[in-house]
Amino acid sequence: MRRRFLQVDVFGEHPFEGNPLAVVVDAEGLTTAEMQAFAHWTNLSETTFLLSPTHADADYRVRIFTPTEELPFAGHPTLGSASAWLTTQDHMRTSADLVQECEVGLVEIRHQDDVFSFKAPPLMRSGTADEHVVAEAAEALSIHRSSIIDAEWIDNGPGWLGLLLESADEVLALTSPTSGLSLGVAGAYPPGSPFAYEVRAFYSSHGITMEDPVTGSLNASLAQWMIASGRFSAPYRVCQGKAVGRNGVVSVDVDEGGDVWVGGNVAVCVSGEVDL
Repeated sequence: MRRRFLQVDVFGEHPFEGNPLAVVVDAEGLTTAEMQAFAHWTNLSETTFLLSPTHADADYRVRIFTPTEELPFAGHPTLGSASAWLTTQDHMRTSADLVQECEVGLVEIRHQDDVFSFKAPPLMRSGTADEHVVAEAAEALSIHRSSIIDAEWIDNGPGWLGLLLESADEVLALTSPTSGLSLGVAGAYPPGSPFAYEVRAFYSSHGITMEDPVTGSLNASLAQWMIASGRFSAPYRVCQGKAVGRNGVVSVDVDEGGDVWVGGNVAVCVSGEVDL
């Protein structure tokens, strides 16, 4: 069956500089196995499938797959899916607010032109990581334990363990780990820099660790951690992707209710159909 298909770039300063996402727009009737097989074939960080919502308040429902597994939530797929859904609507939409349904529940999304942002969902796991886990993370990254100045569970779906290093330069100097942990690492830029901190995301699944170019879920939970701990005050911008040849920029803001919003540019780069 022919289905509408888009490939979008998310969080890039310019198109083709961020994190690509494959989106199957008309995904009704596909089985979980068929979705997973297609996501394995695209071999991108994530592939999403848009479906009719089951919740009355949602505009659409999305299922999110890495090449190896389904995720309950992920950030750049949320923004990219929202853009794809809007792009393929048959009628103009005047509201700047969308509601996405996914496994973690309803996620609010705002957009203005090509800039999309989502409200960070509550953490599924939080709190200080045990010392043996932090030591394992340090060993996996080939750094001394003392280089990690703080560590927290900041899991909003993909299982992130957040690590804070002293500087952005230390983050950029890291080598890719071999670990069963999904590690999100941040290090601050000097005062006066255009970015608050540098981020790198090492996602582990089924024995394979990969570095994600620009990661919405991690930046959301890192922001919740950094703001709650008083290290940074929103609004600010974050840089991610330099280590893998990308130019990702993530914007962080806080609304009047104290909720964290994470956003960036979204560009549709490929549009067509796929036989699935």
